[in-house]
Amino acid sequence: MAAAARATTVTLLHRPTGTHPDNAPATPEELLRRSALGDEQAFALLYDQLASPVFGTVMQVLRSRAQSEEVTQEVLLEIWRKAAQFDSARAKVSTWALTIAHRRAIDRVRSEQSARNRQERSDLLDMRRPYDDVAESTMSTVDRDLVRQALGVLTDLQRESILLAYFHGLTCREVAEKLGVAIGTVKTRMRDGMIRLRDALGATR
Repeated sequence: MAAAARATTVTLLHRPTGTHPDNAPATPEELLRRSALGDEQAFALLYDQLASPVFGTVMQVLRSRAQSEEVTQEVLLEIWRKAAQFDSARAKVSTWALTIAHRRAIDRVRSEQSARNRQERSDLLDMRRPYDDVAESTMSTVDRDLVRQALGVLTDLQRESILLAYFHGLTCREVAEKLGVAIGTVKTRMRDGMIRLRDALGATR
């Protein structure tokens, strides 16, 4: 099935109901066999038989109607394209279709989770970037007690942000939420504060 088959399938997925040819066979297996030979009317009937159970299977996994409708169309397109690969000795058409549906739904969940994980990692790197170099060079070369003494050179806001992040282990986002300020403000406080700490520690050693 080439690009023309894809276009035909998408058209069928949006076709009006009630256009069944009277002489089309009723069993899913026969309809799929004819679909594999390019019979669009047979696939139209097969679509009507499979669309509802496929959608129900996908919906159970995704819970989102919009995403479920999208994945259902992907599943039906895959059935059309892989019709010739179906082996009736191994499973019924309905079982095969619902297996594809479940796999596609799981793939969508994993894809969404991967995208969220990438975004969270990106956000974390972005939050750390402005002051990481200064923080690492400062915290790795001096004793923490000395750092605590040097905190006296900071403003209250700088000291509060640094204490929460470096001595209480909060992320930049958590510091921002705790203090009720924007993440950008926290970045600025911590960057400027670490620079002042470095200068103060350089003067006391």
